[in-house]
Amino acid sequence: MDQQISLQEQKRVLDPTAAVRVFDLKNGDFAADFGSGNGYFVIPLAKSVAPDGKVFAIDIQRDMLDVVRAKSKLENLHNIEYIWSDLEQPQGSKLKDDFVDFVLATNILHQSDQKEAIIKEASRILRSTGRFALIEWETGEKASTFGPPNEMRISKETAINLYASQSFSVKEEFDAGSNHYGIIFVKKIQ
Repeated sequence: MDQQISLQEQKRVLDPTAAVRVFDLKNGDFAADFGSGNGYFVIPLAKSVAPDGKVFAIDIQRDMLDVVRAKSKLENLHNIEYIWSDLEQPQGSKLKDDFVDFVLATNILHQSDQKEAIIKEASRILRSTGRFALIEWETGEKASTFGPPNEMRISKETAINLYASQSFSVKEEFDAGSNHYGIIFVKKIQ
């Protein structure tokens, strides 16, 4: 069975525009897309914070940032900054402390051996009122036949515990399609 999913199927299953509406972003917000990949979420994020906000597309693969750059040019979006970086490194996003209102991480935690480092980096750059949205592949009985193997995925319960250990609490869960779960976290008040 082919493990690849077409873009059209992906949109049916995980609609980035619908997800971004749940994030309740507004003009002037600063958002970071950790592991922005081909820009699946960057374009809707950029539109939602325009004209005065900015999106930081952050990825470890330069060629993916080139893809996002080309897509944003076609959409005539000028509020995206492209950052080639390793989020597992200290200050990996290259952004200032307490700088952004929102961080999105889609399908990257299951790929990392340094999950805590990625969450710590989000905490560092998020303002005290900031939010962190996580979208990851469903596990167990809800797991789809495409995507990474089930043993590589991170369960919703594990993600919640991992974020709690890094001083985040669950604000809400949201519909991320039939193959993913979505959680919005906020920083715990210290």
